[in-house]
Amino acid sequence: MTVTSSMPLLTILGLVPLVGALVVLLAGERMARILALVFSLVTLAGSLWLWAMFDTSPARQQFQFSEAYPWIPQWGVSYALGLDGMALAMIVMAAILVPICILAAWHDVPMTGGRRHRGYFAWMLVLETLMIGVFAATDVFLFYVFFEAMLIPVYFLINNYGGENRGPAALKFLLFSLAGGLIMLVAVIAVYFEGPGGADGFLVSRLTGLQMNSVVENLLFVGFFIAFAVKAPMWPVHTWLPDAATAARPATAVLLVGVLDKVGTYGMIRFCLQMFPNASQWATPVILGLALVSIIYGAILAIGANDMMRLIAYTSVSHFGFIVLGIFAMTSVSMSGSVLYMLNHGFSTAALFLLAGMLVARHESKDVRDYGGWQRVTPLLAGSFLIAGLSGMALPGVGAFISEFLVMMGTFQRYPIVAAISSVGIILAATYILVLYLRVFTGPAPGGRLVEHDGVVSYDDPRIGDHADHGVATQESAGAHAAHMSTTAEAASTSGAVDTAVRPAPLVGRVPDLVGREKLVVVPLIALFLALGFFPRVALDVIDPAVTQTLHLVGVTDPAPAVGAQNGSAK
Repeated sequence: MTVTSSMPLLTILGLVPLVGALVVLLAGERMARILALVFSLVTLAGSLWLWAMFDTSPARQQFQFSEAYPWIPQWGVSYALGLDGMALAMIVMAAILVPICILAAWHDVPMTGGRRHRGYFAWMLVLETLMIGVFAATDVFLFYVFFEAMLIPVYFLINNYGGENRGPAALKFLLFSLAGGLIMLVAVIAVYFEGPGGADGFLVSRLTGLQMNSVVENLLFVGFFIAFAVKAPMWPVHTWLPDAATAARPATAVLLVGVLDKVGTYGMIRFCLQMFPNASQWATPVILGLALVSIIYGAILAIGANDMMRLIAYTSVSHFGFIVLGIFAMTSVSMSGSVLYMLNHGFSTAALFLLAGMLVARHESKDVRDYGGWQRVTPLLAGSFLIAGLSGMALPGVGAFISEFLVMMGTFQRYPIVAAISSVGIILAATYILVLYLRVFTGPAPGGRLVEHDGVVSYDDPRIGDHADHGVATQESAGAHAAHMSTTAEAASTSGAVDTAVRPAPLVGRVPDLVGREKLVVVPLIALFLALGFFPRVALDVIDPAVTQTLHLVGVTDPAPAVGAQNGSAK
């Protein structure tokens, strides 16, 4: 059975945050963030309702909740939306992360900022509308419109509200993305002329199964793939990500890495594999090589990074290497693992970025060399960071383990040597996560000492002397203080190094542990990747039918089990 509806449910879902953005801009400063949270929660409720209504049985049609209207019929462009299991999973992930990011960003911009304060939360809601649109689009041209429009809110969120070097980082992000997008635009136009044309000639369904000249198909595949590789990001077009994630606010970094980058890997499945199946198989050896380089190179850079935000960004380059590996291994197990990996990575990376941001709000430094012994000062924050880190290194019991295991197992079915090489990334992941935790949360405090008085552990730095009484941080003021941080305490240069001349002295006195609002941010994320670790079928039941149908359209089947093949030949 295929779910249909006379109501444009996906359009309504996308309009909710857009209307919310307009309401937030017109609201008073005190109500802006509250209204943004309310509209994001309404969007979340709508996406969960779609999940509950989604039919996971084998469908006759590829997309559910479909709606299609002529938009520019002279050009073959339609306003067409629809969901399969992969798109639904990405939309639900985005809908979950947006309210969490709004809560985490509660004090990022002071309310005295007026229009600037309202604009910050309004841009988040605009971005949510575009994220829903890009995953739901079933017209190639409409997908391209959403794909490029997402750059606008992200650019302003980084450039207007980020930290040090935010201008160059935002510009670099924009230029990389525009370059990839322009290459894809040429391929989008060309594929239309290879198709049947007509008023709905850009529909994915109309551009699937085309008989093209092999050279033309390969060139069109490359045009799409380059744009998606930049967005993913993959080596060697990944260099914009560490700069953007470091300069952006933690909440912006979460939406950038946790959701927007998934558009790249989602696009590889939806468009590269489905529309260019022969070219996908032609390019597989090179892409698998690039994926391996991303896995190992990203992990090595993470191990050597001193800036926490940059380190987490490098881990994502490595993780996306695993996702791309599973996609182009082209087995049902590996591809299901890749889509599940996208989901788990969104939650675990969100937890790491946001917890690192909470730590920076308390100590005013992103340099791991300025920390040490913080598990005694903020035990809840330290424990939460450890759990999020263990999810990042795919420890058994968390969702990331299931997805990484599926990717490795599915890849081994077809490319055992590639799977064996990729396992190096697992060892390196354990290294960069555990080293980060040890440097930040254990050991002595650099440049100062930990003192304990009446059971309260606090920082004491003799360099500050008589000003020690001014270092006491209250529960919620630590979060609010992040909005007023000095630019000298902001992140590293583009090389990842931090100038020791501008490192701030540690806070003196009592440093608060996680407060109520921060617990509301952290607990759902930890619960999600733990739940996906024990009950992955909740997501896989939705994802698997879409993966099976995609592989059918590509025309590949899973390799026969080696043992079974040997037994059959023996008989």
